[in-house]
Amino acid sequence: MDINIILNAIYSLPSASRSRLTAGIKEVSYPRGYMLLRAQKIETSVYFIKKGMVRAYQNAAESEITFWFGQEGDPVISMKSYIKNKKGYEDIELLENTDFYQISSTQLQTLYKEDLHIANWGRKLAELELVKTEERLIAMQFKTATQRYKDLLEQQPGLLNRVSLGHIASYLGITQVSLSRIRAEIR
Repeated sequence: MDINIILNAIYSLPSASRSRLTAGIKEVSYPRGYMLLRAQKIETSVYFIKKGMVRAYQNAAESEITFWFGQEGDPVISMKSYIKNKKGYEDIELLENTDFYQISSTQLQTLYKEDLHIANWGRKLAELELVKTEERLIAMQFKTATQRYKDLLEQQPGLLNRVSLGHIASYLGITQVSLSRIRAEIR
């Protein structure tokens, strides 16, 4: 996915501002299984997925709880590091060989101070991530596992072909047995 499409999906920038922002972005690639972000570390970069799939999870009592999947076009960011410059709580693992666009948080903060359009773009990025988090929290509190599974299929239809059922069950907050039952009911 092209970086300009990704940036404009967040907030449309004038060409001069977009050029300033893209000048600080570099492309990086990592193999499947690579740990892009680690819990208890301050993350100093913001990434956007050009091609590939990632998951965010946290370790809890002998298991990993997946709480987010990212694919082409999605930002990969530790919000705690980005906003507070503090250690994040998530691990982010690559589920496929993945290509990213990367920019340093420090460079991004400098651009926010220098260019109002880029600052508004950054505000919109944070707002969109907040809405995603809010939607996930509400879904976990008020929707059944079946409803959450149907939402996942609707919002990310190709996910089942790219992610293990174990990770999907963890994301939904259920066991693999329960996920198999839900999938059989829906068919």
